[in-house]
Amino acid sequence: MSDRRVIGFDIEWPTLAMIGLCYGLFALGTTWATALWLPLGMAFTTLAIALHSSLSHEVLHGHPFNNRAASEALVFPAVGLFIPYLRFRDTHLAHHQDSILTDPYDDPESNYLDPLVWDALPGWRKVLHRFNNTLLGRLVIGPALGQASFMANDWQAIRGGNRAVLKGWMWHVPALMLTLVWVVFVARMPFWAYLICAYAALSVLKIRTFLEHQAHERARGRTVIIEDKGPLSWMFLNNNLHVVHHMHPKMPWYRLPKLFAANRDRYLSRNDGYYFRSYRQVFRQYFWRAKDPVPHPLWSGRGN
Repeated sequence: MSDRRVIGFDIEWPTLAMIGLCYGLFALGTTWATALWLPLGMAFTTLAIALHSSLSHEVLHGHPFNNRAASEALVFPAVGLFIPYLRFRDTHLAHHQDSILTDPYDDPESNYLDPLVWDALPGWRKVLHRFNNTLLGRLVIGPALGQASFMANDWQAIRGGNRAVLKGWMWHVPALMLTLVWVVFVARMPFWAYLICAYAALSVLKIRTFLEHQAHERARGRTVIIEDKGPLSWMFLNNNLHVVHHMHPKMPWYRLPKLFAANRDRYLSRNDGYYFRSYRQVFRQYFWRAKDPVPHPLWSGRGN
């Protein structure tokens, strides 16, 4: 498939087709598959919610239309329940400033803490954070810890008068209502099961974000390449080629593999060899142990 201009829009048909597949899988999982066997329906629904998040990521980077409002309408329903799209958009675009990657304060997606903050934490919270820095911990408690931190920070921002953050949460209400109407009146899936699916989808997405970035003296060495071509790569829309995405954030997902293949040595040189052969290697190395310390190992204070 190739991009084509139709009725004033630049349309990326592969992305549009993937959005259709996502909603089809979501409808199938919450109705027919659930009626057939609840675990099957939950598996399909979890996959659809995770894919919806990956597609939301494509949308915030300007796909599949050149009209932002039209693109955002395609992912408006909050099928993942927990993260308002506008907040995801704003925090992720802020994260794309490579000079602040892994910064405990300025990078909204950093998993590192200021060492002074870390030292002040009670022992039980240090245990949780250390467990969260293993892949197993990121899958089990990562969504809960991340959501709690995200909501606490947003609540503080709203109390401080940040109208953009408030707007993000206010728009989340109708988006959430669309999903709840489907779950309550159309779906065959119990609501408790849907909640599990939404949490499980966040867990799946934590596989992608687990080691996307590392502490490094130079910004160019902070972003990973995972040369995987399996189902996780498909679900993450090739975002495992993460340094390629950061260097070309406007490039659609289906062009990233060819771009990487044509310039493989350049990208591996660019990120100082921060590389994994596959997600299988990531699981083998880090399922039981942490890849990074929780306190930022190179942090010497804000502005440094």
